Amino acid sequence: MIAAHADWSMDARKRWVTIARRQGALWQASAPRLVGDPARLVAFLIAEGGPAALGLDLPLGVPRGFAEGRQEADFPGFLAGLAQNSDFFAVSPGLESVCPGRPFYPARGIKGMTRAAHAAALGLADTAALSRLCDRATAERPAGAPVFWTLGANQSGKAAISAWRDWLAPALAAGAPLRLWPFAGALHDLLRPGQLTLAEVYPAEALRHLGLKLAGSKRAEAPRRALAPALRDVMAALSVTPDVALHDMIHAGFGADAAGEDRFDSLIGLLGLIGVVDGKRPDFIPADPMIRTWEGWVLGQTALPLNPR
Repeated sequence: MIAAHADWSMDARKRWVTIARRQGALWQASAPRLVGDPARLVAFLIAEGGPAALGLDLPLGVPRGFAEGRQEADFPGFLAGLAQNSDFFAVSPGLESVCPGRPFYPARGIKGMTRAAHAAALGLADTAALSRLCDRATAERPAGAPVFWTLGANQSGKAAISAWRDWLAPALAAGAPLRLWPFAGALHDLLRPGQLTLAEVYPAEALRHLGLKLAGSKRAEAPRRALAPALRDVMAALSVTPDVALHDMIHAGFGADAAGEDRFDSLIGLLGLIGVVDGKRPDFIPADPMIRTWEGWVLGQTALPLNPR
């Protein structure tokens, strides 16, 4: 089997993927590399000949309030349809152009803008309705950003635009052998040769699942370097062996350049994915029809939102 995790960004120079191959019960992980052309990455992972899974740190799903009343059966069908609707991805500079057919906002900071106004422009009941259940605060972590929000450090809208518009929508429309978890079923049921299973995996969530804690910002090389011994212990517990290049990269804190945090995240996401693949963490999907058809879920997350409404 092959497992990989891609740290995504609008900037292709900050998209890094770490890949591991399993032989028996052991995994061999290679040093992070640039994602490059996503279609070529998919072909490469599938060409290995065994089951393949790819974690992505970007939203795979939309809020239930946004999905209600749509004609499509589920999020993958909706996403495939966006291949013919480039206007959907245009980020609105002001609320006057925000609508269900153009939900991403704002293009820049505007005095007095609020998420409540964004929700109202989309016809949603309140600010909470902008978020999927998996984005909301739990007892273990604070809330993530809403899917369609595109401003600030705590946002995932730009990554969604980049991946959906430039890769996933056209690939699904063309019949690419991609299966999206949890919409297509439980993870282990999807791990079959000849197709690639995609799952939403967040390094910050995986870091907690792995019992790792940085003594400082992940953007700085020193805290990443200080985490190396604990990280190597976690990898050993998961039966993941780094190749020489990855071993050296871990020891060096993933580099001093701005992409160091992206290389770090790609490995942490991979380890989180492997933990679920190997059954060390449950493949948990809440028993909620909207989660299984439209909203999606974060792989490995077992904590439910504090406020599900």
